[in-house]
Amino acid sequence: MAQHLSTENRGGVLRVTLNRPDVRNAFNEELINELVATFDVAASDDAVRCVILAGAGKVFCAGADLAWMKSMVTFGEEANAAGARRLAGLFEAVDRCPKPVIGRIHGAAMGGGVGLVACCDIPVATEATFFAFSEVRLGLAPAVISPFVIRKIGVGAARELFVTGQRVPAERARTLGLVNHVVADEAALDEKVESLAKAILAGAPGAVAACKHLAMTVGDLDGETATAETAALIARLRAGAEGQEGMRAFLTRTPPAWTQPKNSGGEA
Repeated sequence: MAQHLSTENRGGVLRVTLNRPDVRNAFNEELINELVATFDVAASDDAVRCVILAGAGKVFCAGADLAWMKSMVTFGEEANAAGARRLAGLFEAVDRCPKPVIGRIHGAAMGGGVGLVACCDIPVATEATFFAFSEVRLGLAPAVISPFVIRKIGVGAARELFVTGQRVPAERARTLGLVNHVVADEAALDEKVESLAKAILAGAPGAVAACKHLAMTVGDLDGETATAETAALIARLRAGAEGQEGMRAFLTRTPPAWTQPKNSGGEA
């Protein structure tokens, strides 16, 4: 059973909550391992249709745990590199999860917490939330999270925010593309997150995964390759079971089978 994480599946929506509110949900080795394991399982669990990633308490995630960072200072470069690779594996697990990840972001996201936000497919934040790449003020750099963050906000914004470490208000974060939506308060946050999850559940699970992969990869393909791969994708989906079921449901004006998700349910 996870000690620093709570999970609950409700109707195909897996709610994953960082549960170290006493240290503002900061990362330590145990939390990293629990998150990686949770997302690895969710990736192949047919009972999970989408994931909501949240934080307990007053903030979403304050980055690395100070006690953990202090212990890492005593390690050599090789051990630090191994720890950094493990942290990178966490961001990869969230980023590459075939199930869409909705971020429920409140209070603050700092350092590695911003990395988690950047790995969510649809981050939603409250107006009062702020973001900060605070590593530079500790003599460090946002190295491990940088590929995910720069993909979202671009090089120009990253060059400013990485070197200043200044706080970024939620509305600017939305303008930069770090978050998709900004809402008034936590009540509105829950409402928006639930509406997004409901929208995802209306889509076919395999098609949803294909759409996420398409959005993440097609921009890196040259024209000829893009044409070949996208044509093959739509042909496969049209001929597949979900495509056939979708057409049947459309023609008969009945709900498709995937709108009745099974619940593997329960809390952890």
